[in-house]
Amino acid sequence: MALTERRQGSTIKPSQHVWLVLILGALSAFGPLSMDMYLPSLPSLTRDLNTTTSLAQLSITACLIGLAVGQIIIGPFSDSHGRRGPLLAGLAGFVITSFLCTFVDSVVWLVILRLLQGLSGAAGLVISRAIARDLYSGTELTKFFSMLMAVNGIFPIIAPIIGGFILRFTTWHGVFIVLGIIGLLLFLGTLIGLPETLSEERRIHGGIGATFSETGRICRDRQFMSYAVVQGLVMGAMFCYIAGSSFVLQDMYGVTPFGFSLFFATNGLGIVVMSQVAGNLSGHVDEKKILRTGTQIAAAGSIALFSSLLLHPAPLIAVIIPLFLIVSMVGLVNTTAFSLAMQSQGRAAGSASAILGLGMNMIGGILSPLVGLGGSRTYFPMALLILVCDVGALLIYIIFVNRKKV
Repeated sequence: MALTERRQGSTIKPSQHVWLVLILGALSAFGPLSMDMYLPSLPSLTRDLNTTTSLAQLSITACLIGLAVGQIIIGPFSDSHGRRGPLLAGLAGFVITSFLCTFVDSVVWLVILRLLQGLSGAAGLVISRAIARDLYSGTELTKFFSMLMAVNGIFPIIAPIIGGFILRFTTWHGVFIVLGIIGLLLFLGTLIGLPETLSEERRIHGGIGATFSETGRICRDRQFMSYAVVQGLVMGAMFCYIAGSSFVLQDMYGVTPFGFSLFFATNGLGIVVMSQVAGNLSGHVDEKKILRTGTQIAAAGSIALFSSLLLHPAPLIAVIIPLFLIVSMVGLVNTTAFSLAMQSQGRAAGSASAILGLGMNMIGGILSPLVGLGGSRTYFPMALLILVCDVGALLIYIIFVNRKKV
């Protein structure tokens, strides 16, 4: 990393760089941790709690809403009170709610606890990105975030595999026990090895009014919001895939839970590879061009997936290849859209990170339960919603981003 592009006031030494990437990458993975490990158990959980597909998917929605709302609360709070304290509090809450999920016997309580789990886990998502902006800027921010995405992308690879493996020996309750243990390890790692990165003089002072004033200013920044919407729509498409793919592949195509986990892991690997491509191209290729390419490929994948509905029946390969394109492009889009959006936000990195997170998780939270409206024997709702998200992201780029100077 070029020291010239690190922000003044950084307390991170070069020797701490690897640890910083690992811990922040893991913290930013609370979305995949909270959902991907849980996905292989959705069909069995639905039967065990005697509920419907749509209500079971509502537990995903509740977690996504919690992640979105929690970021809006915790992000601005960290701008005025520092990163470390709010992060530790959120991790503690995640550990507690994860263990409590093992005791539920109704889908209602599961949905409530998943909402609280998302609210707590939001701290890892929003503060990890804010810390990255505290320390880096310019192309170095893109390169650093690409490494975070690589670590982050490991969790979608291993989480469903772990979830499928757990189900071979125990029930879905065991998944939440493992989540609680992971949260505890991250709490200890943060407590021991992550220093405060927002010094007192760089914090927003003036109380809640000043904090909300900064948040309002960011929301009125059309350039920032354009990137946020593009990122949010592409992530929304991925959340539709997350909510529907386990039912589509396992119930429609007879894929085993372990087989589904391997398929899911392959797509996660695509995110890792594409995030590294974005980081390596940064500084050599205009980041807006990288973003455009990602949105174009994702849109093409969504069109191919929706078109496969015309085949009767659609072969499995006509589903999994478009899904791979759709999901892997998250690595390209997320890395560049985040960096381009955050480069103009220094003083209020927590608030800016929260707004980006809100867009991603609220879109996913709203769309996820709609994926199950057709039942578990059709992927029409999933394909339609993914098409709307990815084509919509491309249109936003063409109409707004492509006409703006960075």
